[in-house]
Amino acid sequence: MKYDTIIVGGGIAGLTAAAYLSRAGQSVILFERQPKIGGLVQTFNRNNVFFDTGLRSIEDSGIVFPMLRQLGIDIDFVKSNVSIGIGNSILKLRDHDSIKQYEDFLKSHFPDNKEDIARIISEIKKIMDYMDVLYGIDNPAFLNITQDKKYLLKVILPWMFKFLFTIRKISILKEPVEDYLKRFTKSQPLIDNIAQHFFQKTPTSFALSYFRLYLDYHYPKGGTATLINKMADYYVGHGGVIKTSVSIQSLNPEEKYVIDNLGNRIGYNQLIWAADMKLLYNSIQLDQLKDPKLITKISEKRSALKPLKGGDSVFTVYLTVDEKKEYFSEICTGHFFYTPDKRGLSELYRGDVNQFLNLQSPDPDNDEMKNKVKAFLTNFCDLNTFEIAIPVLRDQTLAPEGQTGLIVSLLFDYQLSKMIDNHGWTDEIKDFLELSFIRVLDQSIFPGIKNKIIDRFSSSPLTIEKLTGNSDGGITGWAFTNPFIPAVSKMLQVAKSVDTVLPSIYQAGQWVYSPAGLPISILTGKLAADKVLANS
Repeated sequence: MKYDTIIVGGGIAGLTAAAYLSRAGQSVILFERQPKIGGLVQTFNRNNVFFDTGLRSIEDSGIVFPMLRQLGIDIDFVKSNVSIGIGNSILKLRDHDSIKQYEDFLKSHFPDNKEDIARIISEIKKIMDYMDVLYGIDNPAFLNITQDKKYLLKVILPWMFKFLFTIRKISILKEPVEDYLKRFTKSQPLIDNIAQHFFQKTPTSFALSYFRLYLDYHYPKGGTATLINKMADYYVGHGGVIKTSVSIQSLNPEEKYVIDNLGNRIGYNQLIWAADMKLLYNSIQLDQLKDPKLITKISEKRSALKPLKGGDSVFTVYLTVDEKKEYFSEICTGHFFYTPDKRGLSELYRGDVNQFLNLQSPDPDNDEMKNKVKAFLTNFCDLNTFEIAIPVLRDQTLAPEGQTGLIVSLLFDYQLSKMIDNHGWTDEIKDFLELSFIRVLDQSIFPGIKNKIIDRFSSSPLTIEKLTGNSDGGITGWAFTNPFIPAVSKMLQVAKSVDTVLPSIYQAGQWVYSPAGLPISILTGKLAADKVLANS
C-alpha cells in the first residue's frame, strides 16, 4: 500500500491537515492509536449525560471559524460565557467592560491591595489590546488572497503593520506570570488568585491575555466532539481513510514507509506527524538507515528531547447530579473558574509530598506516607482553583431533564500520579480525590451537592497519557519549566514550526509551537498541509 500522504495522529491537527489534503485530491491515510479519533477533543455519553474529554470550550482566535468557513463545514456554536468565583462571590464575564467589574471583584477580596490591583488591571488591559490586534482579523493562513485582492489591500496590509508593531511588544512579555505580578504587588494570595490556574511558569503574554480569550470562548452544539466529527466526515467524504486502534511501530524516512502494529507496511510520498514529538524520533530504527548525517541528526534530536517534560496535566472528576440545570445557572455559567479559599496555593506545605516524590523504591504498605499524601491532597483541593464545565448549560440536550453533568478539574502533577500508581494506591487515591472534590464544592459554592450525586468517576494524568500518548500526560505540549522549549515560540516563525530534520516529513499539533492550544494545533495542521502540497 502507498499513499500520497500518511498522517500520524487523529487529533485536531491531524484532521485539519487531512481535510485540506483530501480536498486537494491527494490520497491520504490517517492513523490513530485509540479506538476513537479526536485526542483531547472528545465527547462521551454516560447514562444519557454527556461529558467532554479535555477541551471545555473552543476559542476562535481568528483561526477556528475561518478554517470551517474555508472548508464549508457548518457547525452550530453558542457563546460560552466564563464566570470567575472566589468564596461565595461570582463574576460572570460578558464583554470587554467586564474587566472593570473584575477589578472591583478583586478589590472586594483584597481591600488592602487596591492600588496593586489597579496596576495589574492596567497591565491586563494593555495585553487585551494586543490580543485585539492579533485576533482582530481572520488568520491569513485561511484566506484565499489571490481571489480577494481588494481585501488584501484594504484589510490585510494595514493589519500587518499593526501586527508587526504589536508582536514586538508581546515578545518581551516572556517572564513567568508569577514573577511578573510580583512587580506590582507583594501579596502572594493576590498573585495566586490571578495566576494559579495557569500552568507552571506560564509566560505573562499568554496568561494575562486570557481575560480577552475568555470572551472568545464558544461551544459547539452536541459537545466539543462535534468539531471532530464534522472534520472527519469532511475528510472521509473527500476520499480520506481513517485507521483507528492502529499505531505506528516503526518509520523509515529514507525508504519512505511505516510499519503499523498489525505488521502492515505502508509507503508514502510525504508524511505529517501530528502526535507526540518524542514518539516520532523514537519510532525510527537507526540500524536500518544508511545516511550517516541523517542518523546523527536523529540521534541528536532524541538526546535533546529525552529529558524534556510534557506540560501540566489535570485530574478530572465527572459528576452526574440529581439537580436541575437552573440551580447551577443561577450560580455560574457553563464554564467556571472557582477558588474556594482566597489564601491561595502558596499556603500549601509541600515538604511531605516532595519527600514522597523522592522515594527511591515503592512501598505499598507505607501507610504513614500514604496518609501524608492524602493530607497534602486535602489542602491541595481546599486552596486550589477548579475549572468547572457544565455542558447542559450550553446545550440543554446534553443531560436528561432534572439532571446535570459537571466536569471538575484541577491541574495535577504527572509525577505524583506516577508515584501513587507505582505504590499501588491509584484506586484508593482516585476515590479519595473524587470525595475531596465533592466535599469542597458541597462546603462552598454548591451546598448540598454531595447528597445529590448519582454517578461519579475520574481521570488522572495517567489516563490522559494512555488516551493520547502525550509525554507526561501533557495537555498543551511542552512544559514551560523545561530548560528550553524544542519548538518555535515566535509568531513570525510559525511557518517554520512544521519543519523537521527528516526528509519529506512535517509535524503539526501542540508539540511544534509554544504556547499551544486548539487554535495553534489547527494552524500548524493547515501549514503542514500547505507544505506537503507545495512539495507534491
